[in-house]
Amino acid sequence: MSPIRVIVAALILLAASPVSAQDQDHASFVPAVIRTVILDPTTYASAVVAWEATRLDWQSSQIFFRHGALEQNPRFTIGGRGAGTAISYAAGNRLILTDAVANLQISLANNVSERVIERLLIRRYPRHGRLLRVIGWIERSAMASYWAYRLSADHFRQWQENEQHVRQLGYD
Repeated sequence: MSPIRVIVAALILLAASPVSAQDQDHASFVPAVIRTVILDPTTYASAVVAWEATRLDWQSSQIFFRHGALEQNPRFTIGGRGAGTAISYAAGNRLILTDAVANLQISLANNVSERVIERLLIRRYPRHGRLLRVIGWIERSAMASYWAYRLSADHFRQWQENEQHVRQLGYD
């Protein structure tokens, strides 16, 4: 089991409590958390942005590889070292997709844990429900924004540089 699944399972088990006929909220706790996480765009944002940025970088690099350039990113080379022969286009796409799925798992773990904590706090402090939901939204949005930027900024920059070099070298 991956560490993220262990964390999510532990949070769900810690949040679980006995169900009584008078308290239907307890029975709907897990489905409500799952539903809100699935419908929350912050769950997917960082993974989608990072995937697109890396994909654009990878696609725009292909023309250079066809002209004999070496790949600088060791993760995308055959030998696993910088300044090496690039892996195939399909292998690069698989690696990019694998990274996106890993990013999605991190985001899911963050959003599930935040939603569990939010619901527990709202249950304990029902008069502050709106404030707690706003704070949760801010946390989820901040994390999604941070990871989207962190995972994509360099790739978007490289994509733009690649496009500029293609024009300068007349590879169009």
